[in-house]
Amino acid sequence: MSPPADESSVLIDGPWNHRFVSANGTRFHVVEAGTGPLVLFLHGFPEFWWAWQHQLRNLADAGFRAVAIDLRGYGASDKPPRGYDGYTMAADVAGLIRALGERSAVLVGGGYGGAMAWTTAAFHPKLVRRLVITSAAHPLRLRAALFSDPRGQLAAAGPMLKFQLPRYEHVLTRDDAWLVGHYLRQWGGRPWVTGPDFADYERRCRTAMLIPQASFCALEGYRWAFRSVLRLHGYRFVKRLQHPVTVPTLHLHGALDTAMLPRTAQGSGRYVTAPYEWRLLDGVGHFPHVEAPDLVSGEVLRWAKGI
Repeated sequence: MSPPADESSVLIDGPWNHRFVSANGTRFHVVEAGTGPLVLFLHGFPEFWWAWQHQLRNLADAGFRAVAIDLRGYGASDKPPRGYDGYTMAADVAGLIRALGERSAVLVGGGYGGAMAWTTAAFHPKLVRRLVITSAAHPLRLRAALFSDPRGQLAAAGPMLKFQLPRYEHVLTRDDAWLVGHYLRQWGGRPWVTGPDFADYERRCRTAMLIPQASFCALEGYRWAFRSVLRLHGYRFVKRLQHPVTVPTLHLHGALDTAMLPRTAQGSGRYVTAPYEWRLLDGVGHFPHVEAPDLVSGEVLRWAKGI
């Protein structure tokens, strides 16, 4: 077994700048490229900012200020023991937009980061100019599907149910975070998983999960989502999410996604009153930003330009 990774392992060189920004009482690792209107990228599980490496390059080259972050608890960002509820995570994103000196941003979120993007757009609509979601149903649509589709979405959510087990973070990091690679293989589309770029991506994600406390923090958001169902603050969270998303929304989803089923995500448009566009990506699984990076970059660029 390798020793725990250091946060320096995610400070990967490239055509971007690494810095740390304080927002909502937390220090975030921010990776920035280009100048222009802000496009803010939120990664999912079990990833870190590197998920958006291709989009950082492409959006910066097209005249945008492209910024990817390590979410609270991930990568080189702070890892406090609390604050993984939907309210706080959305406040993190809102605070980061302000801390970056901007009044609004095009917000792009994938997977778990997509859920954060949905929530931020609902709770802080004045800060979100346009919204791009990949691999994530609106939280209320997911909640409904878990109850109405037990053989489909509930079965697909099996790993998230395991995350509720005490000390499961130790299972996640066992054997050099082998389970991280397993999830990438299980949820990714076969063309990517069997392709030449997968091994390096798996290695980097496994290393990032071995940073002390990262595995615990990565699971806490899923634990809150389940714990909150029977609690008052969870009820209030759901009530707030019933306010529709009022910003133009582009929704991209892999046809081969086995973590968030396409039929679950496709029902999300009912929660958006602004222009909403759904696009199903053939041959792509749960990680379209790395499985089909040029396609995703092109779609984000088109939406950011308002085309």
